[in-house]
Order: sequence, then structure tokens, then C-alpha cells
Amino acid sequence: MTDHFSGCQPRADSVLERGRNEILDSRRRRERMTNELKPNQALDWWRLAMVESVRRDAPDLSSRQIALLLTVYLTQPPHTVRGLAATLAVSKPAVTRALDRLGELGLVRRKQDETDRRSVLVQRTVKGSVFLTDFATLLIKAGRHARPD
Repeated sequence: MTDHFSGCQPRADSVLERGRNEILDSRRRRERMTNELKPNQALDWWRLAMVESVRRDAPDLSSRQIALLLTVYLTQPPHTVRGLAATLAVSKPAVTRALDRLGELGLVRRKQDETDRRSVLVQRTVKGSVFLTDFATLLIKAGRHARPD
């Protein structure tokens, strides 16, 4: 039986190869863009993401709270107040205050360490993961719309 579409349809492996090449090209463009990003462009990118975050009525987090949240989600656990304070070079009470707010919002949770009851572990939550994924999406969109300078 003759295939009527042979010659008209690209082979599956060539389609996959073209898709891979497009992904690689996209990555290379992004790398060039970030390597060539000027200070005003970076600030505009940040501004656009923050403006969109405000418009969406997202939680109003301080820089310290965002830094803490990103550290908990982007670095390997376990996370303790002492460890987070050392990483961010701030006091343990400052970390505790930031964790209080993040906990109220459901973005992180604290759990007593079973092996050392004096220590409290800071854990990720689904809500925190969704919040950061949404914010990452805002950053990507902002990068696409940032002024070229």
C-alpha cells in the first residue's frame, strides 16, 4: 500500500530535530539577551514584573521576604532559621519575622525537627510554589516587553 503523504509530511525524526533546534536557538537568544542586558533594561524588566504583580493583587512582600522565599525554594533543604540567617547575613529575629509573614500567607510552613527538637525546619508549600511559578511567568513576560534601550 502506497503512503499518499510520503514526501508531503516531514518525517517524525526531522520534526523532532527541528523542534530541538528551535529550543536551542531560543535558549541562545535568551543567553545573549541576558549577557547584553543593560542596567536600565534590567530595571525596566523588574519594574514591569512588579507592576503586573501589584495589578494582580499578589501578596505585598518585602525584599527580605522574597529573598527568603527564593532561598527556601531554590536551594536544597533542610532549611533552618539559623541557616537562613547565615545565608542572608541577617539576624535570626529578622528571619523569624519574615517567616511569620510568609507563614501567614501560606507560602512556607515551619515544622519541628524530629531529630533535634530545638530546631525548626522551614518547608515549602504548594501555595508558595504556585506563587513563585506565577511570579517567574511575570518576569518572563516582562522580559519580552522590556524596552530595548
